[in-house]
Amino acid sequence: MSAQPDGPQGPLIPMPDLTPDALRAAVARIAPSRIPALTQHLFEATTNAQQTQSLAPLRAFIHSWAVFIAIERHPERAARLRELERIVDTAEQDPTTVIDEIQQIRKTAEAEAGL
Repeated sequence: MSAQPDGPQGPLIPMPDLTPDALRAAVARIAPSRIPALTQHLFEATTNAQQTQSLAPLRAFIHSWAVFIAIERHPERAARLRELERIVDTAEQDPTTVIDEIQQIRKTAEAEAGL
């Protein structure tokens, strides 16, 4: 895992290496209830990779979970994303600026993850 400073409180955990084992360990620390979903996604990605003889499903797995971790390791960022998603789901307001902010959160997470 590589350290990523983040203000006075910092992230809950360092950003892990982009391997299934490191991602699983990170999820176990910050969102243990999501381990079954990660395990299922990895199983499906492995099966699809074998069937298609392509690494694309495994790359998608790594990307998805690395972004999830990059967001969730910052509780305020994760809470803001959930609030923005709720706003979009309930159609409380014009979603244009809300979607822009969601995209920015995801871009920041991708950059932190090195994607």
